Amino acid sequence: MARKTSKHTGTGAAPGAEQRHEEQLQGTAGRGDLTGYVLHRAKPHLPPWLTAGALGVVSLPAHWQWGGSAAAGVGLTLASVALSGATWWAGRSTSSQRRLHSAVTVAAGSAWLTAAALAGPMSGPLADLYLMGAPTLALSWNIRMVMRRNPDATGNESADKGLLEKVGLAKTLLKGTKVEPNRVTVGYQLPPGELVNDDVAKALVRLAGALDVAPNAVRMRPDPESAGRGELIVVPQDVLKDGSQWPGPSAPGGSIAEPLNVGFYEHGDPLLMWMSGDPAVSRNAMHLLIMGMTGSGKSVSALNALAEILTRRDVIVWGSDPVKVTQTFGPLIGAMDWAALDMASTEAMVSALEAVIPARTQWLAAHGYNQWVPEAAEPRADGTPGMPYLVAWFEEAAKSLREGLDFTGIAQEARSAGVSLVVSMQRASGYQMPTDTRASLGSSWCHGVRDHTDAGFALPEEAIDAGARPEAWKDKKPGYAYLAANGIDQDEWATPTRSHNITVEDLTTIAADYTAVRPTIDPVTAKAAAAAAGKLFTDRAARTGQTTPTAPLPAPAGGKDLTPVHEDDFDGIDADDFDPEEELPSPAGTVRLAERPAAERIAVSPSEARDVMVRLLEQFEQDGMETVGPKEFMAYCDQFGRKRGWVSGEIARMVIEGRLAETADTGRYRIVPQLATV
Repeated sequence: MARKTSKHTGTGAAPGAEQRHEEQLQGTAGRGDLTGYVLHRAKPHLPPWLTAGALGVVSLPAHWQWGGSAAAGVGLTLASVALSGATWWAGRSTSSQRRLHSAVTVAAGSAWLTAAALAGPMSGPLADLYLMGAPTLALSWNIRMVMRRNPDATGNESADKGLLEKVGLAKTLLKGTKVEPNRVTVGYQLPPGELVNDDVAKALVRLAGALDVAPNAVRMRPDPESAGRGELIVVPQDVLKDGSQWPGPSAPGGSIAEPLNVGFYEHGDPLLMWMSGDPAVSRNAMHLLIMGMTGSGKSVSALNALAEILTRRDVIVWGSDPVKVTQTFGPLIGAMDWAALDMASTEAMVSALEAVIPARTQWLAAHGYNQWVPEAAEPRADGTPGMPYLVAWFEEAAKSLREGLDFTGIAQEARSAGVSLVVSMQRASGYQMPTDTRASLGSSWCHGVRDHTDAGFALPEEAIDAGARPEAWKDKKPGYAYLAANGIDQDEWATPTRSHNITVEDLTTIAADYTAVRPTIDPVTAKAAAAAAGKLFTDRAARTGQTTPTAPLPAPAGGKDLTPVHEDDFDGIDADDFDPEEELPSPAGTVRLAERPAAERIAVSPSEARDVMVRLLEQFEQDGMETVGPKEFMAYCDQFGRKRGWVSGEIARMVIEGRLAETADTGRYRIVPQLATV
């Protein structure tokens, strides 16, 4: 489109070549060859004058041949009419002005030639008509040529106008073409009252097809102050395909308030995102939705961001991945304050976030902060520690949502507490994520998706209307994405980006080399989290990367040890010692089985039974158990005459009192400590 525009409007690459040629000619003229320069400039304007001169010359032999002939007069008149009609017919594909101009010129010239051939060119007023009319017509075509080359002309004759007509943007004026390496920007003005910017957005895919480029290679940038003006942007080649190696941390030892370098735009600028808010520029803290189908490169993008975060001095990370466990976070797990790698820990992390938000907000308000700022992480004047920023990162969040976890309250309340929530999943449809939660995640990082509908779950309408098409990538271009986030100019929301290629060695270096830079959790956040999550939080370091076995139950008085039997108990027994075909030996005697004696029951009052339940729960907690259910209590409660229904009712009472918390597993409850210490 740039080349066609330059042909007719005098902009683009072609005028540059013409300008260099003109400079060469001017240099030649400076050496005295002025005549050559003038002839070069005059050549484009000579054809109308040569045609006018040829018409006068031809009139002489025509008069000699047909002068005074009535039959010739009829023939020449018919030929004149036919030639004018043919000109009008041939000009049907051109503009109406050019068609009329051509037809008038042919009609006037053929009419004069007919009269001159019959009466003679010097008869009556024919000579004066020729001397006045021929130069006038020639000059009119010269003027037309000059106007066509004027860069301020409307461009109605350009091939671009025909292209725009094909895609439903007739009468659109193109102006102000800007040509850059692999990028062409063209301003447009829509016909008032006929088209608006929304019509341009709907035509972008058709325009890409007409230009034979990728569906997302044509985008628009509407003028915020006009419904009918804007810019069209065409990027004919994919400059992201080669990728880029991870450049290393952009601000090692800096604050989380500084931007994170997580990739690059197709125009070469770095892709920056901001986690924390900044009241000075009215930027809110970021809650981020990362979306894309399997194989679209979400994990690579996540690692780019986490690698940056874990080199900053005033931020801690809580990360959850109950599906891939260590596969995504990998070497960065040891650098996180809390890594929840199973559903029990993930549930505890959500509960902890709900508890720490009011605690952190209260602390910030008490120290004079309306929202978290880097100064809040600095030690206080009395020597007490500050409060680092908190990033809660949930990978494979679809599983957590299916298990009944709710991020809505966290997303709505966490910003003022210095907490950013990141939720990563393949498809944030209303079936998997509540719309209230999705609406509260104000920023989105959308990778390749299956179709246009899926794109709408992540990207705002402004990005899609401007030409964002993540469905064009699907899973064929990992790492390609659109980032529509706080702090990023809306004009860039529809610009394709790609995350850096980061390696395991890079991540290992980050985890090892920046240990001294990363802060420890503050007491306010730690205390609130421990009170809500118990040992799943206080023992988080020991649980990282391993499965904690369930602690055996202590044997009830006079009862049997209920410790489960494991395969390891059979070590040393070789299966080859047994012959499955060998007959069993005959019994040596008969053993009479006595009836099972009834368990001795202790008569206790309801209040005493409740005290037993409380002591049992305390014992379970001391033994390291994290979750309990009716079956653990029933091993003991049967001795003092309490049935399962009574036990379930007491468990429900403990849940109401906050001593137990429900989990995603039916019949299992997480122990909430009465007094949490860190």
